[in-house]
Amino acid sequence: MTKQEKVTFVIDTLNKIYPQIPVPLDHKDPYTLLIAVLLSAQSTDVRVNQITPILFEIADNPYDMVKLSVEEIREIIKPVGLSPMKAKGIHGLSEMLIEKHNGIVPASFEALESFPAVGHKTASVVMSQAFNIPAFPVDTHIHRLMYRWGFTNGKNVVQTEKDAKRLFPKDLWNTLHLQIIWYGRQYSPARGWDLEKDIITKTIGRKSVIKEYLKKVKK
Repeated sequence: MTKQEKVTFVIDTLNKIYPQIPVPLDHKDPYTLLIAVLLSAQSTDVRVNQITPILFEIADNPYDMVKLSVEEIREIIKPVGLSPMKAKGIHGLSEMLIEKHNGIVPASFEALESFPAVGHKTASVVMSQAFNIPAFPVDTHIHRLMYRWGFTNGKNVVQTEKDAKRLFPKDLWNTLHLQIIWYGRQYSPARGWDLEKDIITKTIGRKSVIKEYLKKVKK
């Protein structure tokens, strides 16, 4: 298969498995999505979805959020991990939203990335899922699968994002990045990976990855 045929195979397979794709983090607007994505760093979507209803019951907009102290926010979000940094970030970005953007989340990479605790990946998720602006946020699942499929050298997420954007049609980015995340979790995880169930890697995967997998299985 040529590289382009492999890309087409991935797109077709993912569309068959995930004709409808849910956004993993529960939210109701750009602000609640921004907070949920910030909380998800080095945590799980399941855990974040357990905590955000408690937080959003008290404060689901920047004006109510700044009424809470950093310590009060930290106490609520503690179960998601990295709570001191995340609480500071949530309070700080809520203040900035009020001061600079009239309390409204801006649809701009530059503005989003100027907020405390908001990096490129968080900004990309918000742009993609809240504003439907083409973006390709790369998480650990996408990084792993792009390497397994031979679509990137896997050196870092910046390179992986560039390669994904180069290979996949722009109008599919927003759907595809979610499909790949779900596929990675269900069929191609880092641990407990069963190649037999992973139809994409089994069909187009990097030879060295498959060889390494088979070597481990035989042990």
